[in-house]
Amino acid sequence: MTVYHWFIHLSHQIGLRQPTDHRGPRIHDLRHRFAIQTLLKWYRSDLNVEVHLADLSTYLGHRSVVGTYWYISGIPELLKLATLRLEREHGGLRA
Repeated sequence: MTVYHWFIHLSHQIGLRQPTDHRGPRIHDLRHRFAIQTLLKWYRSDLNVEVHLADLSTYLGHRSVVGTYWYISGIPELLKLATLRLEREHGGLRA
Protein backbone atom coordinates (compact mmCIF):
# COMPACT_ATOMS: atom_id res chain seq x y z
CA MET A 1 0.00 0.00 0.00
CA THR A 2 1.36 3.45 -0.91
CA VAL A 3 1.65 6.41 1.44
CA TYR A 4 -1.28 7.98 -0.39
CA HIS A 5 -3.49 4.96 0.26
CA TRP A 6 -2.41 4.75 3.91
CA PHE A 7 -3.28 8.41 4.34
CA ILE A 8 -6.75 7.87 2.82
CA HIS A 9 -7.28 4.84 5.03
CA LEU A 10 -6.19 6.65 8.20
CA SER A 11 -8.18 9.79 7.37
CA HIS A 12 -11.31 7.61 7.22
CA GLN A 13 -10.40 5.94 10.52
CA ILE A 14 -9.83 9.15 12.46
CA GLY A 15 -12.80 11.00 11.00
CA LEU A 16 -11.14 13.42 8.59
CA ARG A 17 -13.26 11.75 5.91
CA GLN A 18 -16.57 9.96 6.13
CA PRO A 19 -16.56 6.32 4.96
CA THR A 20 -18.16 7.22 1.62
CA ASP A 21 -16.09 10.37 0.97
CA HIS A 22 -14.01 10.31 -2.18
CA ARG A 23 -12.55 13.74 -1.53
CA GLY A 24 -11.03 15.27 1.55
CA PRO A 25 -7.78 16.45 3.12
CA ARG A 26 -4.61 15.62 1.23
CA ILE A 27 -1.11 15.06 2.56
CA HIS A 28 -0.17 18.28 0.79
CA ASP A 29 -2.78 20.14 2.85
CA LEU A 30 -1.06 19.00 6.03
CA ARG A 31 2.29 20.30 4.74
CA HIS A 32 0.73 23.71 4.02
CA ARG A 33 -0.83 23.81 7.48
CA PHE A 34 2.46 22.81 9.10
CA ALA A 35 4.32 25.59 7.27
CA ILE A 36 1.77 28.26 8.22
CA GLN A 37 1.45 27.14 11.84
CA THR A 38 5.25 27.07 12.21
CA LEU A 39 5.56 30.61 10.85
CA LEU A 40 2.76 31.85 13.10
CA LYS A 41 4.44 30.28 16.12
CA TRP A 42 7.76 31.91 15.23
CA TYR A 43 6.19 35.34 14.72
CA ARG A 44 4.24 35.06 17.98
CA SER A 45 7.46 34.07 19.79
CA ASP A 46 9.23 37.10 18.28
CA LEU A 47 11.72 34.79 16.58
CA ASN A 48 13.66 36.14 13.61
CA VAL A 49 11.60 34.36 10.96
CA GLU A 50 13.91 35.25 8.09
CA VAL A 51 16.82 33.54 9.81
CA HIS A 52 14.77 30.40 10.45
CA LEU A 53 13.19 29.98 7.01
CA ALA A 54 15.99 27.56 6.14
CA ASP A 55 14.92 25.47 9.15
CA LEU A 56 11.36 25.32 7.84
CA SER A 57 12.70 24.23 4.47
CA THR A 58 14.63 21.44 6.15
CA TYR A 59 11.56 20.33 8.11
CA LEU A 60 9.62 20.11 4.83
CA GLY A 61 12.46 18.27 3.08
CA HIS A 62 13.39 21.06 0.68
CA ARG A 63 16.91 21.89 -0.42
CA SER A 64 16.26 25.63 -0.39
CA VAL A 65 13.65 28.12 0.76
CA VAL A 66 12.50 28.63 -2.83
CA GLY A 67 10.60 25.33 -2.66
CA THR A 68 9.15 26.28 0.70
CA TYR A 69 7.57 29.52 -0.50
CA TRP A 70 4.92 27.49 -2.35
CA TYR A 71 3.63 26.24 1.01
CA ILE A 72 3.14 29.68 2.49
CA SER A 73 -0.33 31.16 2.15
CA GLY A 74 -1.14 34.78 2.93
CA ILE A 75 -3.62 34.18 5.73
CA PRO A 76 -4.74 37.35 7.56
CA GLU A 77 -3.01 36.64 10.87
CA LEU A 78 0.30 35.81 9.23
CA LEU A 79 0.14 38.95 7.08
CA LYS A 80 -0.71 41.07 10.13
CA LEU A 81 2.19 39.67 12.18
CA ALA A 82 4.63 40.14 9.28
CA THR A 83 3.43 43.73 8.75
CA LEU A 84 3.74 44.58 12.44
CA ARG A 85 7.29 43.18 12.46
CA LEU A 86 8.19 45.17 9.35
CA GLU A 87 6.77 48.38 10.80
CA ARG A 88 8.54 47.85 14.12
CA GLU A 89 11.90 47.10 12.52
CA HIS A 90 11.80 49.71 9.78
CA GLY A 91 9.81 52.53 11.33
CA GLY A 92 6.66 51.97 9.32
CA LEU A 93 5.87 51.53 5.68
CA ARG A 94 6.59 54.31 3.21
CA ALA A 95 5.02 54.82 -0.19
